[in-house]
Amino acid sequence: MSTARRVSSLFVHVAGVVLALAGASLMQAQQAPHAGASYHVENTFTLGGDGGWDYLALDTAGHRLFIARQNRVMVVDPATGKVLQEIPGLNGAHGIAFAQGAGHGFATSGRDSTVVMFDLRTLKVLGRTHAADDDDAILYDPATKHVFTFNGDAQSASVIDAASGKNIGTIDLGAKPEFGVSDGQGRLYVNLESTAEVAEIDAAAMKVMRKWSIAPCQSPTGLAIDVAHQRLFSGCRNSVMAISDAATGKLLTTVPIGAGVDACRFDAATGNAYSSNGGAGTISVVHEDSPDHFSVQQTVATMTSARTMEIDPATHQLFTVGAKFGPAPAAAPGARRQRPPMIPGTFTLLVLGN
Repeated sequence: MSTARRVSSLFVHVAGVVLALAGASLMQAQQAPHAGASYHVENTFTLGGDGGWDYLALDTAGHRLFIARQNRVMVVDPATGKVLQEIPGLNGAHGIAFAQGAGHGFATSGRDSTVVMFDLRTLKVLGRTHAADDDDAILYDPATKHVFTFNGDAQSASVIDAASGKNIGTIDLGAKPEFGVSDGQGRLYVNLESTAEVAEIDAAAMKVMRKWSIAPCQSPTGLAIDVAHQRLFSGCRNSVMAISDAATGKLLTTVPIGAGVDACRFDAATGNAYSSNGGAGTISVVHEDSPDHFSVQQTVATMTSARTMEIDPATHQLFTVGAKFGPAPAAAPGARRQRPPMIPGTFTLLVLGN
């Protein structure tokens, strides 16, 4: 083969490789979630209905969004905003958890210190179990197949068997808990709001193993976990996210977030941690650049009062809810300031996409 033909052949081969690599890269870019893309509100659905709200939980198996609404749980199709059903009989609804293997869902009823168990298929109430004063956040731990409630005024966690719905134990936390997470391997972590600490719990032994301070964080509420890198993300009421190393029990750093945080989530596919900030009416997007370095990537406008949040790990969509409020009633001299009333019919679901 002549030199000219060799050069021409080589050029064609190299060009083909470059095009193949470019095509593969493009395919990967189309298939993989893009951590650097901008979140924005894709859909807004007016759900209406009376009463305040608290946590959101996504049933990934049935793709249904559960929203705690004061005396009930609303079950919503997040794709259409249609209210599919309501689970009644709660008094101060707070958190929702799913035990898919047992076919049971659980919702905390904080004002009467109980947990309502319901059928995940029919959504019918199956029973009620006493937990402890001010049971609030709740989670399911797959390693023990137990449900754990975190009880604010009682400063404890109640342990419930997911199959029977029976209360089988109490864990003394020694401080007021907020939200907790499971690592799926038998370790639980919970924010202690009153002491600005994180507690690690042995789920099987039902006891606290250790605690560590996350100061300068104040009043930690929402909590999320990166299981692979053992990182914990605590949303703090002084407008920072405190990031801890769960393996060493040490605070790594804090990053700024919006005011009025109440929930945090983590997306393992994108490496993004999120906080929903009801006071600011925003969601903060914090990227895990490496297990020891984090940066605020975006601040997304939502609506004032949208303080709780959920994520769909399959689509990477975020869900948050809020409502509009009127002016606060005038308080009598020396009386406690009253909350502003919610404007009827304004309770809204926001769906954010990347």
